[in-house]
Amino acid sequence: MNLQKMMQQAQQMQQKMADMQAKLEVEENEGNSGGGMVKMRINGKGVMLKVAVDESLLKPEEKEVLEDLLVAAYNDARGKADANASGLMSQMTSGLNLPPGFKLPF
Repeated sequence: MNLQKMMQQAQQMQQKMADMQAKLEVEENEGNSGGGMVKMRINGKGVMLKVAVDESLLKPEEKEVLEDLLVAAYNDARGKADANASGLMSQMTSGLNLPPGFKLPF
């Protein structure tokens, strides 16, 4: 493989990475916990956008339950965001002859 072709591929990969990062910023993922009593939306980079809490959890005696449900909802949304990012990365790197186990940062 010649050096010029490798440089072109590197530039294309760099542009694809920038495009993927931009897409992750606008992509939204919703996580739920407590049977939908807590819902949370985050973008593909893990930034929290919105939280919705069922009113029944807004009692002082439900404080610990609410805290646990918030964490669970975030983790659910984050898992979905990570799965979507991995899917985008797989699409982006398909056709490249990367060595086994080689991972690109995103």
